[in-house]
Amino acid sequence: MRLTFLGTGTSMGVPVIACKCDVCRSADEHDHRLRTSALLTTDEGRNILFDIGPDFRQQMLRHSVCHLEAILITHAHRDHVAGMDDIRPLNYVQQTVMDIYLNQQAAHAIERDYKYIFSPHAYPGLPEAALHIVDQPFQAAGVEVVPVRVMHKDLPTLAFRIGPFAYITDASYIAPEELDKLKGVRVMVINALRKEKHFSHFCLEEALGVIETVKPQRAYLTHISHEMGLHKEVQKELPNGVFMAHDNLTIEI
Repeated sequence: MRLTFLGTGTSMGVPVIACKCDVCRSADEHDHRLRTSALLTTDEGRNILFDIGPDFRQQMLRHSVCHLEAILITHAHRDHVAGMDDIRPLNYVQQTVMDIYLNQQAAHAIERDYKYIFSPHAYPGLPEAALHIVDQPFQAAGVEVVPVRVMHKDLPTLAFRIGPFAYITDASYIAPEELDKLKGVRVMVINALRKEKHFSHFCLEEALGVIETVKPQRAYLTHISHEMGLHKEVQKELPNGVFMAHDNLTIEI
């Protein structure tokens, strides 16, 4: 499998509008972060998208993505689902309804916020999506996916494990029984907002603690804010096998 980081930034992205900090003024492309999303391509060439945020259209065009077989939603905050309307071209090209996998809370929010998609209608050209509520292992795009329950402060959020790979973002707590579902993964992606603690996201120290518990061969940090610091400087501080992810990075799993 192959994973491409489409975006590795927080809800405001990096640079942040009107901010003049060193990170936001950096000329290093590694410090330029769209909102968090990633594309997993299976050995059979099927594409699975993790979250569909406000930069979805730009990310699809940047990477010349012509088909998506499934979308996995971690939670329904806007920086993770605001690209829903832009599935329309894929509906047209693929001549299929888009399969979206998520938990009950996210389904309720998306059905409310995108009521026009899910209400009966005869207007041509609207997005077409099928929401699949998951709480047990399921099949998406021909592969088994294990949902892992995590908490984003008080909001139940989903992480996902696919074989030797796990994807976690917008988590601030993972219960021991859910951590057990991650044991044995070789590659893990996990959110690390900044060095200082935050009320609803893992900070760097907390993310490294989860990595130490799970012990993947490689771990990549995502959902990174400008408060974390310059990419090249933070990378020097990380343990062996832990990497700052950046937009457009592609890794083999």
